[in-house]
Amino acid sequence: MDGSHRRAGALLGTVGAALVVAGPVMLWRGRSGRKEIRTELAAQKIAFPERGLPADLAAYAGRRVETGPEAHAYAEFIKGNLAKATGGRTYAEITTELHAAGGDHEKLSQLRQTAFMGQSLRASLMSAYQAWHLTTLVTGLGAALTGLGAALVATADALTSRSSNPT
Repeated sequence: MDGSHRRAGALLGTVGAALVVAGPVMLWRGRSGRKEIRTELAAQKIAFPERGLPADLAAYAGRRVETGPEAHAYAEFIKGNLAKATGGRTYAEITTELHAAGGDHEKLSQLRQTAFMGQSLRASLMSAYQAWHLTTLVTGLGAALTGLGAALVATADALTSRSSNPT
C-alpha cells in the first residue's frame, strides 16, 4: 500500500503543482484582457446620449462605453437606430435592392452606407462584449484551477506523509 500511496502522492503533487502555476497565469491573463478591453473601449470615446434613449437603456444616459455590458447596451442602441433608418432592412437586403435598381440610386447607396457603418460598429461592440465574457471565464477558471491545484498538493502531501509514517 505504501508504494501506491507514494505514486499517487507524486502524481497528485505534480498535477497540483502544474495547476497552481497555470491558475495564476489564467487569472493574470483574464485581468489584463479585461483591462485591455476597457482601454480600447475608452479610447473610442463612445457615449450614450443624455436623452432620447429607449426606456430599457435609460440608465445609460450620458455614460461612456467602457465595459462589456455597456458595449452590448450601445450595440442594442445602434440596432434600434439602424432598424429605424433602414426600415428594418440589412446591408445585404439594401444591396440587393440597389442592384435591382440598376446600381445607380443615390438614396439606396446612402442607405447602404448607413447600414454598413451601423452594422460594422455594432459587430465591433458585440465582439468587445463577447471578449468581456471570455475574460470572465478565464479569470474564473484561473481561480478554480489555483484552488484545485492547492487541494491536490495538500492531498499529495497527506498521502506521502501517510505512506512515510504508517500507523
